[in-house]
Amino acid sequence: MIEKRVVDKIKRIAGKEHVHSEPEERVCYSYDATNQSCLPDLVVFPGNAQEISEILKLANEENFPVIPRGAGSGFTGGTLPVEGGLVLVMARFNRIIEIDTENLIAFVEPGVVTGNFQKEVEKLGLFYPPDPASLKFSTLGGNVAECAGGPRAVKYGVTKDYVIGLEVVLPTGEIISTGVQTVKGVVGYDLTKLMVGSEGTLGVITRIIVKLIPQPVSKKTILAVYPELEDAARTVTGITASKITPSALEFMDHSAIVCVEDFLRIGLPVEAEAILLIEVDGDPYIVDRDAAGIKDICIRYGASRVEIAEDEESEENLWRARRAISPSLLKISPTKINEDITVPRSKIPDILRKINEIAKRSRLDIVNFGHAGDGNIHVNIMIDKRREEEVSRAYEAVKEIFQAVLAMGGTISGEHGIGVTKAPYLRMELSDLGVEVMKRIKRVFDPNNVLNPGKIFRD
Repeated sequence: MIEKRVVDKIKRIAGKEHVHSEPEERVCYSYDATNQSCLPDLVVFPGNAQEISEILKLANEENFPVIPRGAGSGFTGGTLPVEGGLVLVMARFNRIIEIDTENLIAFVEPGVVTGNFQKEVEKLGLFYPPDPASLKFSTLGGNVAECAGGPRAVKYGVTKDYVIGLEVVLPTGEIISTGVQTVKGVVGYDLTKLMVGSEGTLGVITRIIVKLIPQPVSKKTILAVYPELEDAARTVTGITASKITPSALEFMDHSAIVCVEDFLRIGLPVEAEAILLIEVDGDPYIVDRDAAGIKDICIRYGASRVEIAEDEESEENLWRARRAISPSLLKISPTKINEDITVPRSKIPDILRKINEIAKRSRLDIVNFGHAGDGNIHVNIMIDKRREEEVSRAYEAVKEIFQAVLAMGGTISGEHGIGVTKAPYLRMELSDLGVEVMKRIKRVFDPNNVLNPGKIFRD
C-alpha cells in the first residue's frame, strides 16, 4: 500500500478531489477488456503534465508503481495494476487543442475519444484514418500507446503512421517533446516512434501531434457471401494480387456471423461459412471501377452472392455488424481468449485451415474474424473458466496457433500489443538478445521500474 503521508503529498499535487482511495473507485480502475482484475492502491486524475511529473518524481523517491490508463479497452492487460500502486487516469486530458487546416496536422490531448476526434476533423473535410473497433470509447492516448490499427490499416496504415510528435513525461519525471510539426524531420533518434506502441512503459503521453489527410470524396461498401470458408480466404489474396487496394477488407467466419445476427437481427446470411466486408474509397470514378473489379473477383473465387450497399444506412448496418462481433460473442461464452495474429496475406487460407484443425483436435469453439486485408485475424477461443481442463486445452491451442503463425512468417500480435497476456510468448518471436536490448531501453528510461511495471517482459 502507498503510505498515508505519500497519499497526502499526491493530494497536494493533483488536488484532493482528484485523488481516490475508496474501494469502489479503485475497483472501477482495476480491470480492462481482458476481464482480469488487479486492485490499485490509489486512483488519480491528473490535470496537466506538471502534476504527472511531480507524481512520477515522488514514485521514484517512494518506490511505488504508476500505471497510465485511457479507457481501459485494451485486450492484453496493458493498464492492469499488476503490482498495485497508483493508476493515472488521463480522462481530464480531453481537449482538441487545434486542427491546423493549412498544414494538415492536429494537436490533441490523450484523453480525446478517437471517434469524436474523427468527427471533428471530418467536419473540415479532413481525415484521420486509424479506426480501432473501440473507436467510440477508446482514447487517442491509448491508441498511441498500443499503436492501434483497425479495418482501414490495409490502405492507410496504423497509428504510428500518423503520429509525428508527442509531449511525454518520462518515468523519472522529466518532460520532453519529441518529433516535429513538419512533413520531414530526421534530427537524432526517432523518439516519437519509440514511444508509439511502448504500452505505457517508457513515458506518459500528455500531448499528441498527428498528421491528417484530405477526406475521401466517395466510398462504397461491398458484402460478399461464401458457402466455403477457404474460398473467402482465397479471395483476399486474389484482391491483393489484382493490385486493387481497398480501404477495408474484413472477414467473418460462420460462428461470428451467427453470433452477430442473433445479437443485432439485421439479416446477415447465417447459412454462410464466411463473409467478406470490403470498402473502397477515393475519386468517384476510381471507386466505381474498383468496386466492379472486386465484385468480379469475389464471384470468380466462389462467392454465392455479392452486394454493393446502395445508401449510407445500408453501409452503416454492415459496419455495425462488424463492430458488434466482440460483444456478441458473449452469447457463446462469457469468457474468451482473444488473440490478434497476423500472417502474410497469401498465408490467410493456410492459417485458417490450421486453426480449424487445432479447434477440432482440441475440442474447442474458435471464432475467427478480423482485418483480412492486412492478414490480421482475431482468433477467439471461447472457454468456461470454471473448467480447468478446458482452459488448459485452450492455452495449449494458443501456443500451437502461435507456432503455426511464426512458421508462416507472421507475428503473434498485429495490434493488441503484449501487455501481460502475451508476455509468456514473447520469446517465441523475439530472440534473447532482442528482448535484452528492449530491457536495456526500459532501464535507461525507467531505472527504478516505476512506470507500468510487469508488462511486456513478464517472463
